[in-house]
Amino acid sequence: MTTQQYYYGTGRRKTSVARVRIYKEKGPIIINGKPLEELMGYETWRQIVTEPLKITSNNNNYRVSVKVAGGGIVSQAGAISHGISRALLEAEPELRKTLKQNGLLTRDSREKERKKPGLVRARKAKQYSKR
Repeated sequence: MTTQQYYYGTGRRKTSVARVRIYKEKGPIIINGKPLEELMGYETWRQIVTEPLKITSNNNNYRVSVKVAGGGIVSQAGAISHGISRALLEAEPELRKTLKQNGLLTRDSREKERKKPGLVRARKAKQYSKR
């Protein structure tokens, strides 16, 4: 059995973590064993996932395999995009400037704020009545 060389990148957003492998061959994007079209129902979600490949003109140059867990579907799409960007950077270091200019290498550090005591949510309080 021959082992294929792949490039690895970990992507994160909110509570989602995506472990991405890209192989130097033409092929589909497979997420958790399913094709991209089956898992990501909306075109917007698919665009988020494929953005790094489109920007670097590598649409059909790589086969992408992803394992993603945690968070919601949009958060997962962002994590996958981040992971693909990091894997592309490992494969072709000269793409760094292009990816950086489009903000694809920066991790979106926004997290859900914790609930505070005495409040309904993180900042929402019960309605105050003066009289």
